[in-house]
Order: sequence, then structure tokens, then C-alpha cells
Amino acid sequence: MTRTLEIIGAWMLAILWVLPLLYAVWTAFHPSEYATNFSLFAPLTLQNFANAWDAAPFARYFLNTTMLVSLILVAQFLLCTPAAFAFARMNFPGRDIVFGIVLLQLMIMPDVLLVGNYRTMARLGLVDSILAIALPYLGSAFGIFLLRQVFRSVPQELDDAARLEGSSLLGRMWRVYVPLARPTYIAYGLVSVSYHWNNFLWPLVITNSVSTRPLTVGLAVFASTDQGIDWSIITASTLMTSAPLLVAFLLFQRQFVQSFMRAGIK
Repeated sequence: MTRTLEIIGAWMLAILWVLPLLYAVWTAFHPSEYATNFSLFAPLTLQNFANAWDAAPFARYFLNTTMLVSLILVAQFLLCTPAAFAFARMNFPGRDIVFGIVLLQLMIMPDVLLVGNYRTMARLGLVDSILAIALPYLGSAFGIFLLRQVFRSVPQELDDAARLEGSSLLGRMWRVYVPLARPTYIAYGLVSVSYHWNNFLWPLVITNSVSTRPLTVGLAVFASTDQGIDWSIITASTLMTSAPLLVAFLLFQRQFVQSFMRAGIK
């Protein structure tokens, strides 16, 4: 009986979660007069997507967002990998204390640092730039923690074998540890890209022009009442901006789940 109730509850939550997406899909592919008229004979159309694309500089928003998430992801990989390796396999004074300090970042909400980060960017002359959006996120305590857990699970024998073959410290890291952590890199990449693809508040504060505005801020401006409200066009633009994330998750969902099951609980 309990199992049945759990299944029913799970299905109800799933239906509630997917309903807004289903409504967005319906509205985006039908004329505006059918936004609240769910007729099985309603005509399908792609004109809403064309109208949305022409109504705002979404090409520029896509370029800005792609540049932003690529910059952050590459920087996080380059910074988190050696840091995680050091915490996992190297012994140095105060290692556990330093690791604990790094993990403190997980307890600080990014919104608390908005004013301080803005002042810093203003002093550096980086306001209204993609670099200004990315800088506060280039170092990730979550990425360091996740990769450290994976690196600690690598058998010490593999490290010793690479050392006997003459590999340097960096050589062992890049040839032994990084390849074995590939599923975790994919999973973390999805988390990082999805978070920064959808990040809204900090980009809204630090940008004020089309040349640097990411998709989230551009979509908010596009959907504002000043532009007029046409739900068919708004939902079409919403689907356009979220489609890359949905496709990426569908392609890599197995690696995503397996990675966190193996690394996150150790």
C-alpha cells in the first residue's frame, strides 16, 4: 500500500512539474488565439519562433551566453582539476583546514555578494562585460569537492605505475586521473552550464547593453510589458532559450546520474 501511494505521489509531482512545459509547447506551436483554446484541430505553426527571433537580438544573446558559459566552464576545469588533485593525493601542512575553508564557499549565497562584487568590477573597469559576469564563478568549491571525491577513488596502484614509468606530477594527473574522471567532468559540465545559462540576477546587475546581455536578461527584457504580451511569442522564445539545455541533458543524462551516484556519496 505504501509503495502504491509513493508511486501515485511521484506521478502527481511529475505531472505538476511538466504541465508548464506542456503549456509552453502548445502555445509556441499554435497561433495566439489558441493560447487558451485547447482544440485538437488547432493549426500548427512555426511563425511564433520566427516572430520571436525577429523581435529581439536573440542571435547576440545566444553568442553572449555561449561565450559566458564556455569561459566559465574552461576556467573551472583548469582551476578545479589541480586543486582537487592536490587535496586528494598530495600531503601538505594544513591540507584539511584549507579544504574546509574552500568548502565554506558552498555556504555563502551568491546574492549576498552582489554589492561587493559590483564594487570590485567597477574598480577594475569591467562593468558591462562578459568577463565581469564570469569572474565571480571561475573558482568553484563544488567542482573541487566533486573532483576530489573521484580522484580519491582512483586506485593508488595506477598512480604508482605511472610514477615508475617516469611520469611527472602533472603527467600523472592528466594521464591517469583526468581520463578516469571523464563521466564526472561531463556531469559537472552539465551542472555548470545549466546554472550559468539560467543565471539571472548577477548578469542583470552587471550588464546594461545588448552587446553583453545573456539570454536570461534578454528574455526578461523581451517579455516585459513594454514589449506587449503575446504568450505565443513569449513561450516560443522561452523554448528557444531552453532547448540547448534540454538536448544536452537528454544526451548525457546517464553519465550525469552515474557520476553523482559514484562520486557524490563517497
